[in-house]
Amino acid sequence: MLTSVEDGPAIVVCNTCRFSTETREDAQGRRGGALLADALTTARDADPRYAGIAIQQMPCLFACNDHCTVHLRAPDKVGYVLGRFTPDAEAAGAILDYAAHYAASEHGRVPFAQWPKGVKGHFIVRVPPAGQVVES
Repeated sequence: MLTSVEDGPAIVVCNTCRFSTETREDAQGRRGGALLADALTTARDADPRYAGIAIQQMPCLFACNDHCTVHLRAPDKVGYVLGRFTPDAEAAGAILDYAAHYAASEHGRVPFAQWPKGVKGHFIVRVPPAGQVVES
């Protein structure tokens, strides 16, 4: 049931997420999550600033009310689940910009002033790392 992956900064993409609130798939029958995973991989591979960020895929993050969902995680850092994205290059760029700041942060906290516009309003939940909780 579990598959080992590299333990570093990663964006885990739900590759079975709906295309939008109303639509499961695009006109070609592709799920929004699969399209977002492709957009993230393309954007990451095109820009050396994102080289250290893995794009990992898995089916269903159980955030089905929030289509095109990703989980941002790294060892010993607070993780974040974000969703309600359009599966395109613009969303991928915003997610990766945030992920670069996140990867460079000490504990996973990125100052609001550094948040790309494209991630504001997309946060669903933050997840403390195993064995820790977040201070105020």
